[in-house]
Amino acid sequence: MPGAKLGANALPDSHRFFMQPSRDISVLLEIMARLRDKENGCPWDVEQDFRSIRHYTIEEAYEVADAIEREDYEDLRDELGDLILQPVYHAQMAKEEGLFDIGDVIFSVTEKLIRRHPHVFGDDDPGNSVSTEKRWENIKAAERAKKAEKRGGEKPPSLLDDVPVGLPALARAGKLAKRAARVGFDWPDTASVLAKCQEELDETSEVMNGGDIAAMTEEIGDLLFSVANLARHAGIDPEAALREANAKFVRRFEHVEARCREDGIAIAEAGLERLDGYWNEIRTADKSGIQSR
Repeated sequence: MPGAKLGANALPDSHRFFMQPSRDISVLLEIMARLRDKENGCPWDVEQDFRSIRHYTIEEAYEVADAIEREDYEDLRDELGDLILQPVYHAQMAKEEGLFDIGDVIFSVTEKLIRRHPHVFGDDDPGNSVSTEKRWENIKAAERAKKAEKRGGEKPPSLLDDVPVGLPALARAGKLAKRAARVGFDWPDTASVLAKCQEELDETSEVMNGGDIAAMTEEIGDLLFSVANLARHAGIDPEAALREANAKFVRRFEHVEARCREDGIAIAEAGLERLDGYWNEIRTADKSGIQSR
C-alpha cells in the first residue's frame, strides 16, 4: 500500500515483480526468469541446477500418468501445467549459461516432428500404420548414426542407444527387448517366453538358499527381465501392469486394516492366519466381481 512502512524483509515497490495469471506462455517464461533473478528472485529457485531438479521432471510425468489413470481431468490440467514448467525451468537455466533457450527447444522439437513425418509434411506416400512405423524407425536409426558421428566415432551406433537409462527398470527392460526384437532377436512365441520365465524361476530357486547376494540379485534380475518380455509378447505394458498390481495390493491391504479395526485388534498382533483370512475375503470378493462382469 502506498505510504505503508516496509517490513524488515520486504522489497521496495521498485524491486517487486507484480504478475497476473495468464494463458500466454510468454508470461510463464517471464515468471521463471524472475524467480531465477539472482538479486530479487526466490532463493530456492536461484540455488537449483539441472541435476537438482531432474527428479522433479520425472515425478511430474508420473503425476500426469496418475491423473490419466484416475480419469481426473481437472487434476490432469494442473499436472500438465506442472510438467510444462519443467522444460521451461531447464531452458531458463540453460539460457543463463549461454547453452540454449526455450526457442531452441521448440525449434528442435518442431524440426524433429517435421523430419520424422515426411508422409504428412513432405512428398512421401502416407501408406498405412505398418509402413509409417517402419519409416519412423529408419529415420530414428539415421538419427542415432548421426549422434554417434558427433561423438567422434568413439563408439559405433547401437540400436539401443536412445533407450533412456533413467527409465524405471521394468519399463526399460521392455523397451530394450522390443528394440532387439526389431532385428529378429526375440523368442518366436509367447510359449517360449513362458518357458524362459520358468527357467529363470528355477535358476532363482537354486541360488536362494546359498546366501550369495550377488547370485540372487543376478537371477532375480534375469527373472524380472523375462517377465517384462512376457508382458511385451502379450501386448501389455509391464510398468502399467505392476502399477495396477500395486494399487490392488494397497486396496486389499486397506481392507485388512479396516477388518482389524472392526474386530478391535492391532494389526501387528492379529497373526498371519487372521490376516490371511481378511485378505482372502477381499480377494474372493474381487474374483466374484470379475466373474460377474
